[in-house]
Amino acid sequence: MIASMISFVIPAHNEEALLPATLTALFAAASAIGRPFEVIVADDASTDRTAEVAQCAGARVAKLNLRKISAVRNAGARAASGDILFFIDADTLVSQTTLRAALQALEAGAVGGGAPIRLDDNAPAWGRAITWIIAQVWFRMRWAAGCFVFVRREIFDRVGGFDEQYFLGEEMYLSKALKREGKFVIVRHPVLTSARKFRTYSPRDLTVALLTLLGKGTESWKTRDAARWWYEGRREASIVSRDDAA
Repeated sequence: MIASMISFVIPAHNEEALLPATLTALFAAASAIGRPFEVIVADDASTDRTAEVAQCAGARVAKLNLRKISAVRNAGARAASGDILFFIDADTLVSQTTLRAALQALEAGAVGGGAPIRLDDNAPAWGRAITWIIAQVWFRMRWAAGCFVFVRREIFDRVGGFDEQYFLGEEMYLSKALKREGKFVIVRHPVLTSARKFRTYSPRDLTVALLTLLGKGTESWKTRDAARWWYEGRREASIVSRDDAA
C-alpha cells in the first residue's frame, strides 16, 4: 500500500445539515485504513454553521468566497498537504470498502479515478431513473462523478487541477486530462450520495435544466446562469436517512 499521506477535500456551502454524517463516515473509513490523513472542508461563503460543524468533527477549515465549484476544489487542494487527494462532496458517504479500493487502484499504478454513485433511500423513482440514464454514459466514458474523485497530487498539479473556466462539469474535464496521463479507474464499490436535488426540484425543473445544458452545449457550462439550479441555495430542512455506502 502507498505510504504517503491522504488529503480529503470537501467543498461546502451551507452544508450544516448533511456535513456531520459525511464527516462521521469519512473519519471512520479513513481511520480504519490506518494511514496518515487530513480532512479539509473548503467552506465557500457559508452563512450557517458549516465551519463550526467541520471543526467540531476534527476537520480543518479553509474559508473561501468563490461560489464556483471548480475554483473551490482547487483552493481546497492548495490548502492540502497530502500526496493523494480525494475530493468528496459534503452530501456523500464514503465507506471503508470504497476507500480501500481507490487506494489499491493507485497502488496498482492508476493516476486517479472515481466510483459509481448510489442515491439515498428516499430518492424518488424518477430521480433514480434519470441518474441511471446519465450513469450509463458517464461511467462508460470513465469519467468520475464530482462527488468522489481521487488522484495522485503530482498528476493533479501537472494537469492544472480542475478547469476553472467551468461552473459545472469540471470533473469531466479533469477525468479527460487524467486519462491522458495514465490509467484512470472507476472502482466497483459505490459511494452513497444525497438525492436532495430530486426532492427539492420538480421533474419538470430538472428536465428543463438538463435539456437546456445539452442544447446550449458545454460552452454554456462556463456561465453561472447555466448552472443556476445547482448554485441556488435550496436545502432540505433535515437530514434524510442514509445507509452505509458499502
